[in-house]
Amino acid sequence: HLIHYLRLSHHLIVLNYLIFTFDLYQLESISSEDIKVTDAVFDGVEVRVFEPTARGDESLKRGVVYIHGGGWALASARTSLYINLCRIMADSLNAVVVSIEYRLIPKACFPEQYHDALRATKHFLQPDVLAEYSVDPSRIAISGDSAGGNLAAAVCQQLSKEEDLTIRPKLQALIYPVLQAFDFNTPSYQQNRNMPVLPRHVMINYWLYYFNGNHDLAHALLINNHTALDVGQALSFRGRLNWTSLLPPSFKKGYKPVVQTTGTAEIIQKMPALLDVRAVPLLADNETLQLQPKTYVLTCENDVLRDDGAMYAKRLENAGVDVTLDHFHNCFHGCMIFTLWPTDFSAAFQTRSSYIKWLDENL
Repeated sequence: HLIHYLRLSHHLIVLNYLIFTFDLYQLESISSEDIKVTDAVFDGVEVRVFEPTARGDESLKRGVVYIHGGGWALASARTSLYINLCRIMADSLNAVVVSIEYRLIPKACFPEQYHDALRATKHFLQPDVLAEYSVDPSRIAISGDSAGGNLAAAVCQQLSKEEDLTIRPKLQALIYPVLQAFDFNTPSYQQNRNMPVLPRHVMINYWLYYFNGNHDLAHALLINNHTALDVGQALSFRGRLNWTSLLPPSFKKGYKPVVQTTGTAEIIQKMPALLDVRAVPLLADNETLQLQPKTYVLTCENDVLRDDGAMYAKRLENAGVDVTLDHFHNCFHGCMIFTLWPTDFSAAFQTRSSYIKWLDENL
């Protein structure tokens, strides 16, 4: 297993550099006059809480549960890139931001990350906990980027189905989320298959790490053998991920579906999580989607996951949910967190500003 992990060594080294070395440039203390930052444990899950200081009124604050990205394997609520994002969110929105420190691969695999995110979120949604942090129970959002967007969507779906839950998120905001492992040949996967930061083969390997699967299956996944027409377990899900009907023409760009007639059913048998909606929220049924709160989905043109977000937005819209699809033509996967030198990209400020603006107007 270690040998397969090292196959991504170059990619992991680069991302680790981008994500972790920014602590060298975080010169100020974590807490400040404007934002109090504390670490806590919510139902056994570590979190970092960002609280705005009093601003002359006693009104309750808004709340945001944030789940960081990194392919379920990288990053942390305690790294400068995410500290910076959560501080700015807390300050701009006058909101208490709870950043979840879920366990990472290889220490934990699916469904442990999902369970961590769900437990921490449900703990925060308890009336006494919200009162402790002076948060308005009617003004809470759940959000995340990339793999964190995956966890946010899955948690939001589960919360919507729990009848005894008295407090639910008002909004969900998903930043270039990874939402499906059914089709690795959507137009965005084909168009951006070799795009830096997140090429297609790397995303497939992240899925395999997440599911603790055999990496010898990577090529079979790449050509969609796991969801071929003769794979009975996948048939009932096919209509929920038909990009030919869910994507706008500007996204399709003449690409053709890759549907194998004969595939490898054993892949699903070995990794049933490939069709588990807790891991792949885009495969949820319409009854679940109808229960979702008002939703924001940010997508980037230069991203293999562009179509995951666009298809989810369309399925939610078809289910009657109020959805905003915020698409950025010149941006790339992961860009929103890169606002610190030496990678303070204009794409980061552009996407972050749009995201926070939507939250401010709707939360």
